[in-house]
Amino acid sequence: MRSSASMHVPPDPTVLRPMPGQPRVVLLKPLVTSPLIEVGEYSYYDDPDDPTAFETRNVLHHYGPEKLIIGRFCALGTGVRFLMNGANHRMDGPSTFPFPTMGGSWSEHFDLLTGLPDRGDTVVGNDVWFGHGATVMPGVRIGHGAIVAAGAVVTGDVPDYGIVGGNPARLIRTRYDDHDIARLLAVAWWDWPAEHITAHVRTIMSGGVADLEAAAP
Repeated sequence: MRSSASMHVPPDPTVLRPMPGQPRVVLLKPLVTSPLIEVGEYSYYDDPDDPTAFETRNVLHHYGPEKLIIGRFCALGTGVRFLMNGANHRMDGPSTFPFPTMGGSWSEHFDLLTGLPDRGDTVVGNDVWFGHGATVMPGVRIGHGAIVAAGAVVTGDVPDYGIVGGNPARLIRTRYDDHDIARLLAVAWWDWPAEHITAHVRTIMSGGVADLEAAAP
């Protein structure tokens, strides 16, 4: 039998507040209740005001059927927001104002708001870092290992291990070359068993691509 010192014990992914003394940080998987939001283990949100209001304060205009899907091990800074498809307005006529939603006789024209273009699910890969105040527009897909700079407004897809910033967000650079990105995606460390990840945290955080490949289970 192994001693406790030799065992690799991962943190509990079901604990809402994983950091003692830091109530501003919450894990999203045990928090979210909406069937339209899927979040992987260990992805967290940081907010000094009320991080537990993430579903209503940070996921906006979410009436379905499109989903917000966030992978594992993602870090979301304060004020990161996802605008969903319900924010869309008509743009094919002189006015974009949503008259039928205001009631009265205007509601008789609600057909004008049905059938708006659906941009589909918003999908965030694994191990994505969002800086303070970033905004993600409907239907965007953000690749694994990407970084979204503080204040960025992401209007288009972000490649795996890409770094984007600005309004609208532009690709600044990729964190690795194409060959190494392919190797990292093949390793897919975020899918390793939690105990194996725990045993190789130092390699995952600071090792090279070859080191990560050598550590794979």
